[in-house]
Amino acid sequence: MNIRLANTSDDRLLAELGARTFADSFSAENTPEDMAAYLAGAFSPEKQAAELADPRSVFLIAEEDGQPVGYARLKLGPAPECVTADRPIEIVRFYAIKEMIGRGVGAALMTACLDEARDRGSDVAWLDVWEKNPRAITFYRKWGFEKVGEQDFQLGDDLQNDWLMSRKI
Repeated sequence: MNIRLANTSDDRLLAELGARTFADSFSAENTPEDMAAYLAGAFSPEKQAAELADPRSVFLIAEEDGQPVGYARLKLGPAPECVTADRPIEIVRFYAIKEMIGRGVGAALMTACLDEARDRGSDVAWLDVWEKNPRAITFYRKWGFEKVGEQDFQLGDDLQNDWLMSRKI
């Protein structure tokens, strides 16, 4: 497993990986129209290019045998009030393609995320996770993340609840 930093030419790759993994996680619970509308805005190559250009963002791409199998986006900056930290870093996205779940992609990516956060001087990592995703919640808990709050997430016409989780670095 190789973890590398994304570069500016990875915008289309990130758009494809993001849309694919997000759809795998959420499409069964949402209408096709809601999913299509959200994916078009959140995972367009243009949106990924803008996020890649943000100096507060870091993208890590997991590859196996030269093929992308997952990625994470980290972002330095403010956190919700329930996440107490001087220099928080958010794990904005953390995805492995469905066929690779349980094969070490998540562990390799999380190790790289926490190393990157530490290298950037962060004292707390935080993320939000859909409350109806017990597999992800279990994974994050194994890595020391604890629930610190909740927030709503709008996906099309559907209002969903996310857990806010954090851990010290």
